[in-house]
Amino acid sequence: MSMLYPTARGGPNTKEFDGEVHAFIAYDKKRTLNCNGYGPGPVTKLKAGDVVKVRFWNPSLPRAYWNKLPPKNKFPQARHGGGTCQFSLSYDGGKTYHLIGEYSKSCPDMYYEWPVKIPENVPSCKNNCLFVWSWTAVTVPQFYQNCADVEIEGLDKGGSLPKESISIVDAPGYKKDVVVPGDGFGEHTGKGPISSEVSQNLRGKWE
Repeated sequence: MSMLYPTARGGPNTKEFDGEVHAFIAYDKKRTLNCNGYGPGPVTKLKAGDVVKVRFWNPSLPRAYWNKLPPKNKFPQARHGGGTCQFSLSYDGGKTYHLIGEYSKSCPDMYYEWPVKIPENVPSCKNNCLFVWSWTAVTVPQFYQNCADVEIEGLDKGGSLPKESISIVDAPGYKKDVVVPGDGFGEHTGKGPISSEVSQNLRGKWE
């Protein structure tokens, strides 16, 4: 699985599209932190307070559905029973991460949108700015990460970033053999975002 929107480095809808953008960190020598080893890509413009409707991609997803949700259960997806997705901002090109959203058990799943709010009090950012998706899978000890290059229109004075960072596991130099709870649906379509987690993401829990 990989992030489809915001447009990820090396992902669908980019000139640099790599059909293996969905590979996990350390799958091969080029799959490294940060950003799965990909260089800068298209820039998505966001504003403080925006709700980003994150979507996911899998090689089975036809191009016709790269810009809209597919009918449920129509295409297979390697979601490995779900797991925990974290969403973060980086203002230094991936050296540090600032957690802004999290979904557990059923994430990721390409049949749903996963709302994540850009905190209302973040500073503006025009260079080295990333919207980052990270995933710890449930059935396999694998860690995934995609980065979308972004520009953020935020506060010009007095802005701040959330202090909590993301959890990195099963990558070189980090804790190994970590798995997290899933939803029991295997590679099939899950139940989508948990309503209480949608609420906490949109309330700005990490602001």
